[in-house]
Amino acid sequence: MLLTRDSVELLAPVGTWDVLEAAIEAGANAVYLGGKRFNMRMFKTTANFDDATLGKAIEYAHRHNVALHVTVNNLISDRELDNMRSYLKLLDELKPDALIVQDLSILQLAREMNLNVPLHASIMMNTHNEHAVRALQGYGISRVVVNREMSLSQLSLLKERTGIEVEYFIHGDMCISHSGQCVQSGVVFGQSSNRGRCLKPCRWPYQLVDAATGIPIDDQAPGPYKLAMKDMCLYMKLPELIQAGVSSFKIEGRMRTADFVSGIVKTYRKAIDCYIADPMGYTPDLQDWENLQNTRSRDFSTCYALGNPGATAIGYSGKREPRFFSQAVREADMATLAKRSLPNPTNKPFDPALSVHVADLASLIAACQNGANTIYIGGEVAKPGIPWTLQTMVQAVEEADKYDAKVIITTPRITMERECGELEQFFSSLAKINPYGLMVGNLGALTLAQQHSTLPLQAEFSFNVFNHVTAQLLKNNNVKKATISLEATYEQIMQLVENSPLPLEFIVHGSLPAMITDHSIPEAVLTNQYQSDYDPTLDTTRYALLDTAGQQHPIMVDQYGRSNLLFAKDLCLLPHLHSLRTVQNYRIEGQYYTPELVGLVTKIYREELDKIAAEQSTYHFDRSQLEKIAAASPRELGIGTFRYRLSK
Repeated sequence: MLLTRDSVELLAPVGTWDVLEAAIEAGANAVYLGGKRFNMRMFKTTANFDDATLGKAIEYAHRHNVALHVTVNNLISDRELDNMRSYLKLLDELKPDALIVQDLSILQLAREMNLNVPLHASIMMNTHNEHAVRALQGYGISRVVVNREMSLSQLSLLKERTGIEVEYFIHGDMCISHSGQCVQSGVVFGQSSNRGRCLKPCRWPYQLVDAATGIPIDDQAPGPYKLAMKDMCLYMKLPELIQAGVSSFKIEGRMRTADFVSGIVKTYRKAIDCYIADPMGYTPDLQDWENLQNTRSRDFSTCYALGNPGATAIGYSGKREPRFFSQAVREADMATLAKRSLPNPTNKPFDPALSVHVADLASLIAACQNGANTIYIGGEVAKPGIPWTLQTMVQAVEEADKYDAKVIITTPRITMERECGELEQFFSSLAKINPYGLMVGNLGALTLAQQHSTLPLQAEFSFNVFNHVTAQLLKNNNVKKATISLEATYEQIMQLVENSPLPLEFIVHGSLPAMITDHSIPEAVLTNQYQSDYDPTLDTTRYALLDTAGQQHPIMVDQYGRSNLLFAKDLCLLPHLHSLRTVQNYRIEGQYYTPELVGLVTKIYREELDKIAAEQSTYHFDRSQLEKIAAASPRELGIGTFRYRLSK
């Protein structure tokens, strides 16, 4: 391709007016900033732009021939929808160059309101395959900020196949979890990483332990900060970025000072211009590189741009960590809600359905024998367990049929090119299996399922369904049931269920993932690198991370090598089912349980739900049921987000 100065957009972060002026003066082609509402940087009260200043900022940028993108990129609860509608109306009148959005509801609202402002998919949408891109293009998305785990070669192929504009982070603070798929801060602190208030538990110190014994394991990491990603810096790889077809080079840092942003923008501006002017004769300016090194906060990494970086991307020592936003705290236990009582919904017809997610045939049989209506199989499987095969899936359907239970096959939450290829082939085999339905984990998997299957479709919790407009969008895309966000509190759940046009399912018990990452934690800290020849013996032991509050967070490495980091406590809402009875559909996440425990938990939840259905007005919870589960559970039990009235 022939390069011009317009071939690459240098996109700078802006938090205040002085940074806006500095970024533009330094040579940014575009800037991105947030209003005082609905964006991913909500902690600093002096940051972001009020409604009047937003208009002035847009005028200022346009006078200087600079594009301005407004971030509207957090999840939205039902109580916030009216405010969002008025905000979108204002932004459409102010005419920024784009809105950067996360919540699927904004795609639906944009259609309903006939918005004219272009829409870009935030990195929080976790867009990582061509099928998701095509679905987003159908809703008017003209650019995607692709997920951080995509390499340059992968995103180049994505652009070639879809024609979408690609925006890619090239510098700044990075998350270790797949974007939009970390709920640890939201569940533990009520401060959601998907709503602009992350308290960064990935920056805590941890110790690797044997999950079965709790005994510490000697590792090769030079410090305790096992999840602390270094900052992204692709200055030395600009030619690769440009030739990969990246449309917009995005710098992270909306909380940074004017001097800091100005220095980075000037450095990248100079390098981009030099390369475009003379690609064959270009070499990086070593003095500029040294200046970046001298002014950095954390150490630098190319992260996933050139492939999985393994241990080299982690700042284990913590010496260059500029700020620790929180320290480890105990997750909410079963006694926490004793300080307040949940409301008692009005009695309505109650016909509760119970589903159970299992890892093997023995667990499926145990769940069916104890009253499960639906069994989920498939998706991620923790090593040393093995994935479901076509043959075992056929057996699962046959066994479930004996108990009049339905089998629904789940797909992985993350589906990069490899997983998408496998899904296409798998969907062609569904006639042999004859399950009741499919549960998909992202827009790309949903698109593939629509193309290759006629089975009923459900949406997994990874869709982050937080309001009824998102549920409407999913319904419009032939989804028959959706799972409520793991971050929703009781009050938010009740509002969502009341307004939803789509049946919703709520997870009430089980081992839940706090985050999912392509970084294999055990492999990185036990070898201090990613081996070219993978050591399969690492799969024979289950590991956990021990935090400074004395809690173990199990690490479940799945068949794709991704680490699913679980909460320290298993969710248990058994005592609160009576207050949740407007939900109707309940799920137990039992894929990390033994068949015996699956059977016990299923039996007790079935008994309690049936008791509530028969005795709504006179129901009384028998605490001995809870004691049975607690005695058999491999971990302590907790109440998750029910510690809080609202997830902020």
